[in-house]
Amino acid sequence: MKQTLPEATHEYKWGIPYFYYKSKPFCYLNASHKKQFVDVGFAKGFQLKNHTPQLIADNGRNTVKSLRYTSLDTIDIEVLITVIKEAATLY
Repeated sequence: MKQTLPEATHEYKWGIPYFYYKSKPFCYLNASHKKQFVDVGFAKGFQLKNHTPQLIADNGRNTVKSLRYTSLDTIDIEVLITVIKEAATLY
């Protein structure tokens, strides 16, 4: 995150790592040990236009969409960076 969006700050909210951008919630990391994945959730995820097939909107979410990873090998760094940069334009 710091390489792509150096202005983001890191805090712990609701027991998970949360990043803020321009003093507003930006994205978070949430591990589901039971289901064996990590979500990189974006607070304004429903406003994102790029990489929508990769963005997950679970039931009950009305603003957050996430990139979900089951292992380090499944991370497409280009998609992740592109989504971070696009999300930053929404602030």
